[in-house]
Amino acid sequence: MSGSRITFIEGQAGQGAALARIAARVRTRLGSPEYAALRTARRPLFTGIGASYAALAVPVQQLRAAGVVSQRVLSCEIGTGTAGFDTDCLIAVSQGGRSSETIAALRCAAPGITKTALLNVVPSPLGALADLTVDLGNEPDSYASTIGYTGTVVALDLVAGAIAGREQDPWGDIAEQTTVVHRQAAEVVAGLRGRGARCIASDAVAAGASRASAEEGALLLREVVRMTAAATATRNYLHGGMESAGNTLHLVLGDGREIELARSLAAAGHLTLLLTTAKAEPSDSLSVIRLPAVPDAVRVVLEAVVLQELVAQLSAARGVPIESFVFANDDTKQGGLDRSEFQVAAYAPAGDAARPPAP
Repeated sequence: MSGSRITFIEGQAGQGAALARIAARVRTRLGSPEYAALRTARRPLFTGIGASYAALAVPVQQLRAAGVVSQRVLSCEIGTGTAGFDTDCLIAVSQGGRSSETIAALRCAAPGITKTALLNVVPSPLGALADLTVDLGNEPDSYASTIGYTGTVVALDLVAGAIAGREQDPWGDIAEQTTVVHRQAAEVVAGLRGRGARCIASDAVAAGASRASAEEGALLLREVVRMTAAATATRNYLHGGMESAGNTLHLVLGDGREIELARSLAAAGHLTLLLTTAKAEPSDSLSVIRLPAVPDAVRVVLEAVVLQELVAQLSAARGVPIESFVFANDDTKQGGLDRSEFQVAAYAPAGDAARPPAP
């Protein structure tokens, strides 16, 4: 069924195979003659909201490294038009194609701009407004997105590669890579889940393309675990942001200054999970997941695999059903929310069901 739902756990289990399908589909689509206007874009502007906006850190980082002028902007910031932006191609991202803010942004794009929709579900309101559509193939996804998010990262990397003129892409063995990283993540997270579930908040810190993972991780912690969480760029975090550490879970992603940051936080007694390709020894408060040395976009997908396992285990430890949500906002999706898709939990104040388990 178009846009069908699966559980979060099912999304984790089927993710590797789905990403391989998505890569093959998008690769073929982008190579066809009718996508020449996308491939030749020189000033692409990416827009999205929520997890889709987080994913946009990946192509922006890649294109800037290739010398292509590029930026990302929240859809709600261009809902009245793109007149303030120097762009020849607006790439609007919405996994379901129904995000009201992203639809408004594409509808109001200035004349002469190639309007491209990148989404999973077709047909959709967003796709109907676009000159070009890049879709993931109606892959079933969980409400708190698993395959939809990581598949979007894969597709965005392929779009960036097409614009930059990259000859090959790095997705040939993504199914096997996700399996290996998920296995490692399950083991490492199991060792910190008890203490992690008792934390009152979380900070996710990263630089470069991995800022997508920090932002997605913070969002997942909020909507799945119901833990207050924030995402910060590494260098900005060092300028005062880390001073509020206390009974907090710290997710640190990177191979540079992030390693010393993780060690400093752990040495001060703060629970820290470091995702890195570098050698780093764990300690009492520091857990380490060693990622393979892969291109940035692949790394972001593998980081997402770890983050998904983290929130799955923490939600179980806190007694929060993954598929439940406290708030249903009817104005965020065109046509409103399909309440049959998910369970809306009764609101629980901090002193009741939302409280993490006692030490």
